Amino acid sequence: MAEHNITGELGENLAVKYLEKLGYIIKEKNWHYQNAEVDIIAQDKDTLLIVEVKTRKSNLFGEPEEWVNKQKQKNLIKAANGYLEKNQLDFEVRFDIISIIYGSTKNHINHIKDAFYPIR
Repeated sequence: MAEHNITGELGENLAVKYLEKLGYIIKEKNWHYQNAEVDIIAQDKDTLLIVEVKTRKSNLFGEPEEWVNKQKQKNLIKAANGYLEKNQLDFEVRFDIISIIYGSTKNHINHIKDAFYPIR
């Protein structure tokens, strides 16, 4: 497995543990819909969270969350709609980004709630 894939998987596992500590229920990890992938789908009471996890070893090239571009947002929105339809759910949906700087001694986790909104 390539090093960036290992870093990404480590970040997703840290994000899952972080969300579980907050009391969120993890519904799916790496869920695919057409050409889109959602890193984590979680539930907080009556809200469905679509979570994109960005993990880097440093912020030398910018903060990890800056790499969630408009196309990625469109794909996440499409996947969220697909998930709701497939599972016949009627939930509010929130799009979060969990940005992780993965260090050898300490990890920095930044949870950005409502990171973006679907365009109506």
